[in-house]
Amino acid sequence: MTTLFSWNVNGLRAVINKGAWDSFLDKYQPDVLALQEIKAKPDQIIMTDNGYKAYWYPAEKPGYSGVAVLTKIEPLSINFGLPEDIIKQYQLKGDLYGDPNQEGRVITAEFKNYFLVSVYTPNAKEDLSRLELRFKHWDPAFLAYLKRLEKTKPVATCGDFNVAHTPEDLANPKPNEGKKGFTQEERTGFEAFIRAGFVDTFRLFKQGNGYYTWWSHFANARSRNIGWRIDYFLVSAALKSMVSSAEIYPNVMGSDHCPISLTLNF
Repeated sequence: MTTLFSWNVNGLRAVINKGAWDSFLDKYQPDVLALQEIKAKPDQIIMTDNGYKAYWYPAEKPGYSGVAVLTKIEPLSINFGLPEDIIKQYQLKGDLYGDPNQEGRVITAEFKNYFLVSVYTPNAKEDLSRLELRFKHWDPAFLAYLKRLEKTKPVATCGDFNVAHTPEDLANPKPNEGKKGFTQEERTGFEAFIRAGFVDTFRLFKQGNGYYTWWSHFANARSRNIGWRIDYFLVSAALKSMVSSAEIYPNVMGSDHCPISLTLNF
């Protein structure tokens, strides 16, 4: 059995300073841990290794974005960012949006039976100024990357996709229709992953609302469970039969997101 965790820590140094990091690792002891929004360079992070080998992919901009993989299982390879030919094909780089590979958004660890891809999807922003980036460029480019990997072996991808897929994935769907994270464009972009054969593993086990991974800091949203499910573990159809559990951990504090997990029968 291999247990994978994913967590948007929204600032790894803050999680460590709050004391949430060691307690989380001690309790759950994931085999592999994917992180998003580390918001730090490796030399700024002071932590015990806890038996993990860490692979960091920070953003060039200080205190922004960044992903990482910590693993007790030696990976066959590690790749940082998206391939340049895919960036060019889907016009992800330009004056309007910059270079996604300078923002530390994708890291890929290759293991014997699968690839693990940790992703921090660009936020559409309050004014939806990055919505076109999401819908026309990022989502199709990231899907193309996953499908390319699938030609070699199955894929598990996880992280903050910055979208609630269905009305059941947020507490208040009606007032949030058309707003960032719940526009039709973002939801259609996510649906493309499902139509391409990727499986939303959490929904193999639990249906309905009330299961969230992110909560606003306002109005005691977390204690009232007024949240959004925007963090996912998706797997290739070939891995579906290997999935034994998929969980959300709303009681793990330290970030406005909580961790999620996937257990595979390997």
